[in-house]
Amino acid sequence: MTLSTSLEQYTVWFVTGSQNLYGEETLRQVAEQSQQVVAGLAGLPVRVEWKPVLKDSESIRRLALDANADDSVIGVIAWMHTFSPAKMWITGLDALRKPLLHLHTQANVELPWADIDFDFMNLNQAAHGDREFGYIQTRLGVPRKTVVGHVSNPAVVQQIDDWERAAAGWQAVRTLKLARFGDNMRYVAVTEGDKTEAELQFGVQVNTWGVNELADAVAAATDDQIDALVAEYLEAYDVADELRPGGERHASLRDGAAIEVGLRSFLEAGGFGAFTTSFEDLGALTQLPGLAVQRLMAEGYGFGAEGDWKTAILVRVANVMGAGLPGGASLMEDYTYDLVPGSERILGAHMLEVSPSLTTAKPRLEIHPLGIGGKDDPVRLVFTADPGPALVVALSDMRDRFRLTANVVENVDAPDLPKLPVGRAIWKPAPDFATSAACWLAAGAAHHTVMTTAVGIEVFRDFAEIAGTELVVIDEDTTVRGFQKELRWNQAYYRLARGL
Repeated sequence: MTLSTSLEQYTVWFVTGSQNLYGEETLRQVAEQSQQVVAGLAGLPVRVEWKPVLKDSESIRRLALDANADDSVIGVIAWMHTFSPAKMWITGLDALRKPLLHLHTQANVELPWADIDFDFMNLNQAAHGDREFGYIQTRLGVPRKTVVGHVSNPAVVQQIDDWERAAAGWQAVRTLKLARFGDNMRYVAVTEGDKTEAELQFGVQVNTWGVNELADAVAAATDDQIDALVAEYLEAYDVADELRPGGERHASLRDGAAIEVGLRSFLEAGGFGAFTTSFEDLGALTQLPGLAVQRLMAEGYGFGAEGDWKTAILVRVANVMGAGLPGGASLMEDYTYDLVPGSERILGAHMLEVSPSLTTAKPRLEIHPLGIGGKDDPVRLVFTADPGPALVVALSDMRDRFRLTANVVENVDAPDLPKLPVGRAIWKPAPDFATSAACWLAAGAAHHTVMTTAVGIEVFRDFAEIAGTELVVIDEDTTVRGFQKELRWNQAYYRLARGL
């Protein structure tokens, strides 16, 4: 099964609340105007599908059940055009298992003051109809996003865009199968985690295969398949002379191509959307997978190094949420610091596995020794992430819950790095280096992250709300003292929220 990262397969249902009190003419206008609202959302990344006006408890319940049963539906947008008594929504909201966005809007932007009569008031009463709906959502404890304003306002549409992307990420993780090749790196704490709880919380299936099962798939790669991939490499990248046909290291490039053929075939046969490897468990593989991992991440797969399945989940989710946008998502690791006062920077990289989706430049395909793993020198793509806004996010198992920690950062131009032959990024964290690092450490956030240059913090806020998962954010407004207080409050809240 070929992996899809497109959002075209998804839909969001638009539902409008009213009641039978107002008569056929008013309900006809409600339907027409709600369809006009949907038309105003035509440019969103996920298609919004209008549904007939809901006027009673049974139709609301049935719609919720139908949405739950349809895997292509990733969320529901609700608007109370008139006054829809909220007790009608209790059973439906209680049954709904898809993400919900409450759009607090109305048909018109300006009021036609001179023409307003009570027929107009009867038709256009979302101002209090939506407040009735807001009450019952809060009364029932329904998680949702609330967006306020007219759909002609770009800021309103952007908020819905963010939520749609988060809902798509949630749908992707709910159906995600993740293959671990071998175990996680020995003695490392943050790559551990409760895989059973992760399946309950997120829906992701995390299971392990012996690395030699992957090696068997690599050994089955044919010369024709390898030749085709090598030709693709020569076209797509600036390939070092020693790796080109006839070069003294060309056999290593063919080994890297065979790993990509085998890895891709294994993932496609199993329907996997994410995977991990470990340099401590390479079995019969000739080299640590580098090039293959980089290319698969760029296509939308999730990946975590050293068995880090939690980061692999995040890379897959970020790839889906950023579908169609400039930029990409990749495994990243905080490696070392430039501590010049006032201009501190973080150099992030990994041994090999950083996605070329972080750059618009043409990567260079090289081969260099790797001092760990005990295998042949691996091939890899070398580049620097483009300057611009980015986000790094970690997923940590806090024993009684999972915690997302996000830092808003700015990728910057890199100095010359002639002796660092890996994909890398250099960034300045918000609000400043010292605050960022202190808060990250206080949160117990992992050293492995996903770096995304495609989506911003609001998409991850929406994702965390949908997932019912703790999110702590380090941005331009963060202080160490305030962040520490938030961590303490969160600890109490999440324990109470989960019950005994």
